[in-house]
Amino acid sequence: MKWTGLNELREKYLSFFEGKAHLRLPSFSLVPQNDKSLLLINSGMAPMKKYFTGEITPPSKRVTTCQKCIRTPDIERVGKTARHGTYFEMLGNFSFGDYFKNEATAWAWEFCTDVMKLPVDRLWVSIYEEDDQAFDVWTKQVGVSPDRIVRLGKEDNFWEHGSGPCGPCSEFYFDRGEESGCGSPDCAVGCDCDRYVEFWNLVFTQFDSDGNGSYSPLENPNIDTGMGLERLACIMQSVGNLFEVDTVQKIMGRIAGIAGVNYGDGERTDVSLRVITDHIRSTTFMIGDGVMPSNEGRGYVVRRLLRRAARHGRLLGINEPFLHSVCDTVIAENAAAYPELGDKRDLIKKLILVEETAFGKTIDSGLAMLEEMLTKLDGRVLSGQDAFRLYDTYGFPLDLTQDILEERGLSVDDAAFAELMTEQRQRARAARKNAGADAWKGNAAAAEKLTPGEFVGYDTLCVDNAKVVAIICDNELVDSLSAGESGAIVIDRSPFYAESGGQIGDTGLFSSDSVTFVVENTVKSQKGVILHVGTVQDGELRVGGTLSAAVDISRRRAVMRNHTAAHLIQAALRTVLGTHVEQAGQMVDDRHMRFDFTHFSAVTADELNRVESLVNELILDAVAVSSKEMSIDDAKKQGAMALFGEKYGDVVRVVRVGDGDCAFSMELCGGTHVDNTSRLGLLRIVSESSVAAGVRRIEAVTGAGVLEILDNYRGLLNDTAVAIKAGGIDDVARRAVQFAAEYKEVQRELDVLQSKIAAAKADDVFGNMADVDGIKLATSALPDAIAADIRAMCDRLRDTAPADSVVVLAGVDEQVGTISFGCYCGKEAVAKGAHAGNLIREVAKICGGSGGGRPDSAMAGGKDASKVAEALGAVEKLVGAQLSNH
Repeated sequence: MKWTGLNELREKYLSFFEGKAHLRLPSFSLVPQNDKSLLLINSGMAPMKKYFTGEITPPSKRVTTCQKCIRTPDIERVGKTARHGTYFEMLGNFSFGDYFKNEATAWAWEFCTDVMKLPVDRLWVSIYEEDDQAFDVWTKQVGVSPDRIVRLGKEDNFWEHGSGPCGPCSEFYFDRGEESGCGSPDCAVGCDCDRYVEFWNLVFTQFDSDGNGSYSPLENPNIDTGMGLERLACIMQSVGNLFEVDTVQKIMGRIAGIAGVNYGDGERTDVSLRVITDHIRSTTFMIGDGVMPSNEGRGYVVRRLLRRAARHGRLLGINEPFLHSVCDTVIAENAAAYPELGDKRDLIKKLILVEETAFGKTIDSGLAMLEEMLTKLDGRVLSGQDAFRLYDTYGFPLDLTQDILEERGLSVDDAAFAELMTEQRQRARAARKNAGADAWKGNAAAAEKLTPGEFVGYDTLCVDNAKVVAIICDNELVDSLSAGESGAIVIDRSPFYAESGGQIGDTGLFSSDSVTFVVENTVKSQKGVILHVGTVQDGELRVGGTLSAAVDISRRRAVMRNHTAAHLIQAALRTVLGTHVEQAGQMVDDRHMRFDFTHFSAVTADELNRVESLVNELILDAVAVSSKEMSIDDAKKQGAMALFGEKYGDVVRVVRVGDGDCAFSMELCGGTHVDNTSRLGLLRIVSESSVAAGVRRIEAVTGAGVLEILDNYRGLLNDTAVAIKAGGIDDVARRAVQFAAEYKEVQRELDVLQSKIAAAKADDVFGNMADVDGIKLATSALPDAIAADIRAMCDRLRDTAPADSVVVLAGVDEQVGTISFGCYCGKEAVAKGAHAGNLIREVAKICGGSGGGRPDSAMAGGKDASKVAEALGAVEKLVGAQLSNH
């Protein structure tokens, strides 16, 4: 048994099964394609489920892969043990109705003993207790000694998930020796200790389960195997856990170097190193597959892992962003097998840096608030209200609060937190469903029974003699639709583009001598069937009939202009901002284009102008736009841009703006486009905004949309000219400058007048002053005085009031119903114990308000205007109390 690096092991396995006539497929994306049952790919067979069910024909009956996987149920335990991790790689060989137990077992044994040179006396095989066939195959054909085979029950050695294909399993175990065991005399295969390591599972999918305990044999049984690459590496490198495997250890070493610690220094340090190492591996791969940090779904998994890693960095004494730099090591150790990591290096690093920097601000404010809450904690459970306040006010995630409290032997009232979250979601939920897009979904099941027709809409917008293949109404296939009835129509050849790739579906008309059907939207089923959703206007539409199918030409052309504009915008953004810009989403219709892209700060006005100018130059230069189908490999060789995280077939459509190597834009895109940039007319960027951390949005219009904006601007200028009495549009600027100067002068005169009024009112206060223990006291209520008036009068009192006086003013703003209090205390009054701030606070309380300030001057506010007289009446007593307490 020779020490072998993880990357070498991966290659040995895949090469071995290629030698057994298996097709090597690259790892599928971590983002499931057309599978809503999974958040993230969590096993080698998960992305190939439809190959096993027969829904999709596999590219070969024999396949081998090394699949990237993420499993999240044990996130809280990652780091606390050396066993748990969220990211791993699963080696697998698969048979789709080809070979079965004989070959699967023989090749597995050959790989373990001949290729890996694992000692036979340390290998064990488990089988399902009732699978005598597997026992015979292992012993009589493969030649494994019967005493090395263990029979286990259904829980351990039978793969089944509800109804559907299932079957018994056979697993490989490696004996690490007595020194790794629990010491129990009963220690054997299946024990929970670390002695016997299960590293390869062979699933013999041979039955179809009805979900109620009844099993019928499959006509074509399958093989599905999975071997943990990191587990195999642990065995081959004689290390105790995945964190000691060569590639993973290099990542941990980089982190330890930044923190100035060593793995093994202590349990707390080791926990943090394991957390950061695992989480940075997971997030690097997820972002590399197009998962953007967000507050929901798989995006939240990324955000949560990054936040845990960042916090454990702080526990190691790393107070500056560092995770983005560790990405370089993750990529260096994995780029040979996963080149997409190298291609996306800049984007991955920048996204992680933005996320880590933002969380740094969150954690500082949130931790301070949490510490304050804990000082007041009565018991060992933080209330759900406090945990929710941390989340809602400071963005402090519940899982982080739980982690911190758990370290201190405390907990959170999770149930109360969940109730508050539910209430918030209910308040925030808006009815934003697109009824038109949702309406067709009820027809999806019926549509999946049909064969996709031909789309001819790249070349023509009208088809004559199109045959009605099917009519769907209320998820049922029907023979006809009458006037006034709605449904989804399937025809054999369609020029209608179905909504996909961010481009809106076509509208238009089906017509014949006997029927008119208005197409209100065009969508596509999961299987690719084009559904023309609409209503019969007159006549009767029948299956088998023929008709003319005509797309709304002006609308489609407007959509094409905006779609081509989206490509130009992306290329221009990459030119102006940098190649880290990637499409993060788009929506293209006949009125405008919305383009989301990765960038890490607001785009400046100058940058937007440069982007807009660059696109308009291309429009005015009348650059050719072409579309061509080619293999995915050829497209990549030519440098065509792919949608971040998207999975493409073997043949793709490449849209190119410009010729040859000088093409301005070249993207994989199935949408419809103009044939020349001049057809866009002009482009105008309408807005630029933030969508999420690291994602910006540009909205723009082309063609008639630009003319509409210009018309709106002209109307606005005309209205402005009338309002400011300008001599027409051309005179607006001059008149606006003049108007501003006149306004400024009027405002200056008004300020002078208000100052004089305030001075006069302040002087009037002295006419009726009371004596309180040698202090002159005056109070006054001033109707219609606002806070600014009261403040100005207090400032005036500094210059005019006697040094031994106290003055309290109350202004009542009748329009908004608020009260403003002001207090001035002369120098001698302060020396005798008067304090403006304390006095005005007590006065304001009477009116339901608050305030305070310095000993000589203070302001306050109140709410109940009916108690102003009571408040001013209390001033003399309050002043007397201050003087007597001095």
